[in-house]
Amino acid sequence: MKKTGLLILLLAIGASAQDATSTAADAIGPQGTAPTSVSLPVERVQTPTYADMYCAGFISKSQLPDANYVAGGLQTPNTTKFVTGDVVYLAGTGYTTGGQYSILRELKDQNRYEVFPGQGKMLAATGQPYGEIGRVKIVDTRSKMAIGQIEYSCDPINPGDIAVPFAEKASVSFHPPLRFDRFVPNTGKLSGRIVLGKDFDSVLGTGMKVYTNVGSNQGVKVGDYFRAFRSYSSDLKDPVDSLSFAASTAEDTQKRPPSVEGNWMTKTKGPNIRVADLPRRAVGELVIIGVTPTTSTGMIVFSLEDVHVGDGVELDEQQ
Repeated sequence: MKKTGLLILLLAIGASAQDATSTAADAIGPQGTAPTSVSLPVERVQTPTYADMYCAGFISKSQLPDANYVAGGLQTPNTTKFVTGDVVYLAGTGYTTGGQYSILRELKDQNRYEVFPGQGKMLAATGQPYGEIGRVKIVDTRSKMAIGQIEYSCDPINPGDIAVPFAEKASVSFHPPLRFDRFVPNTGKLSGRIVLGKDFDSVLGTGMKVYTNVGSNQGVKVGDYFRAFRSYSSDLKDPVDSLSFAASTAEDTQKRPPSVEGNWMTKTKGPNIRVADLPRRAVGELVIIGVTPTTSTGMIVFSLEDVHVGDGVELDEQQ
């Protein structure tokens, strides 16, 4: 009985010491910072699911082969969209019974609207977007077309979607809650840009997928964390957000109200605010769940505000 009581006491002392260590660590921020909930909030990341990993899509600099594709299904022509459990027919060659194939879709943006200046040119240089639509298992190869059953569908599979051999994806390791440095200056680490969002979304949040213009050629690997950041200069270039810079911020009682650099509407004798001198702000964290030589797919696992297509990303090695 005495041994049991002693064991409980020792465990309590250990837990108390660990809590004290954590509290001390939390009280220490980077040099020149105060670890408050504003400047260094605690980051709790969202864990990707199977669907997050296998339905994220990607951008590829190299055009994928499209000789193998979905030609129809058991209820063709009355059914044109197929989901988990449905039977589909695959045109092409090289199929083997029991083989698994990823169903991909070559994508195009119907909106044709640039979220940030130069997006179209940058995206064309980055590569072709592909959607990951599902996974099919071949059950019969006796006919001219292979017969497959859909084992998993992210979205309805359509005739014309291409089939490529399925490959297992690398697992992602996760870190415990950490302090997220919201105002970290440029660290000089590998950086890139979010060039596109999944489903062509432009305003993104936790759990959503983004595509960046840095890949394995730059050393990016699955499981890396990147900090998404935005400067106020980019807001100044935005056709909507820039309107707020043009609005007057003066209070009637201010003797020398300030003006914003480049805003002719608010020229005053007061101080001139240089937008480029305002600190850049980190808006979220993303983990890399897929890479190609020149691009990477990331999932936003933590966000303090909306993440935008066009935001910068910078390797975050605090993990």
